[in-house]
Parts: sequence; structure tokens; C-alpha cells
Amino acid sequence: LLLPALLLDAALGEPKWLWDRFPHPAVLMGRAVGLADRHLNKGNARRKKGVLAMAGLGVGAWTLGWLIAAVPDFGLLEIACAAILLAQKSLVQHVRAVADGLRMSLAQGRRSVAMIVGRDTAALDSPAISRAAIESAAENLSDGVIAPAFWFLILGLPGLMLYKITNTADSMIGHRTPKHEEFGWAAARFDDLLNWVPARLTAAL
Repeated sequence: LLLPALLLDAALGEPKWLWDRFPHPAVLMGRAVGLADRHLNKGNARRKKGVLAMAGLGVGAWTLGWLIAAVPDFGLLEIACAAILLAQKSLVQHVRAVADGLRMSLAQGRRSVAMIVGRDTAALDSPAISRAAIESAAENLSDGVIAPAFWFLILGLPGLMLYKITNTADSMIGHRTPKHEEFGWAAARFDDLLNWVPARLTAAL
């Protein structure tokens, strides 16, 4: 099922007409993580609460993936869901936009790279913009393509859903800040674990 999912994502990417009308699954996952953060990340025992939150999010994502995979439709829903949760075409488009922007002007290059990196881009020169785009491409190739494909191959749609909710949680709460040092510990560690093999596969590729 992975090959048709990759081909579908390569062909369609993330059609704007669809996600302007409906919330993207990644957005829904982000809302679930945000809800857990708002309601549980307070008071004492924040690390334990973070472990429970990550466990609950993981079980929920796994169960949803299992229910979708159980639909007797010859894998069509699984292919569609996997295509939606893979990000190869959007990654290519965003990184290509940085190269195209740099060809027009330094200012446009900065605006384009600001779409894919978290750092301040206002003072970046042309080599720094290129480097930031390459670094972002490498990280997102692992997080957005290789790791989801790997877990889909190993554990099917439940594995892919588990990976995506974990990666989403890590990006939102897995930071060493006063607010998230304890609560986001489980999300960060679990994300490290799930990415251990895919990150090395990405480096080899």
C-alpha cells in the first residue's frame, strides 16, 4: 500500500481547495496536543502528566488508525490516509520556493525560507539562506517522508498514526523551556525513539 500512497502524494500533494474546506489531520492532531497541554500542563507532577498525555494521544491515534485499516475496502482508505500524512511533494515545493526566491532577490529568499525554518531570517545572507533550506530539507525528509513511510511499512496505518501524533507532540511541547521541560519530556523521548532508525536511513539516503 505504501507505493500507491507515495505516488498519490507525489501527484496531488496537499490540494488547497480541500484543506481550505476541511481541517487537515495534522491540524486536528495539533489541536489534540494543544488541548492536553492546556488542561494537564499545570500544578505538580508535570512529567507524569506528560507521560499520561502522550500515552493517551498515542493510544487514540493507534486506535483510529486500526479502525480505518479495518474497513473492508481493499486498502483504499489506508492509501488515502497515508498519502495525506506523507509530505514529499509539499517538502519539494517549499524548498524549491527558496531557490526560486533567491534567484529573484535576497529579500524574497528570506521570505521563502522563513516559511520552513523557525529561526530569524531577517539578517541571513544568500549562503545562510541556502544552508537553512538544505538543513530543513534534510530534517523534514526524515520527519515528513522517511519516518512515516518506515512506520507504515512496519506497523501499517496504526504505526503511521502513532508516529505522526508523536512527532506533532514533540514539535509543540518537546522543548526544553520552563513551560515544557517536564511536561514535554515523554513526547521528546518517544519521538527520539521512533526516529532512531528512520533518521539513520535518511542520512544514508
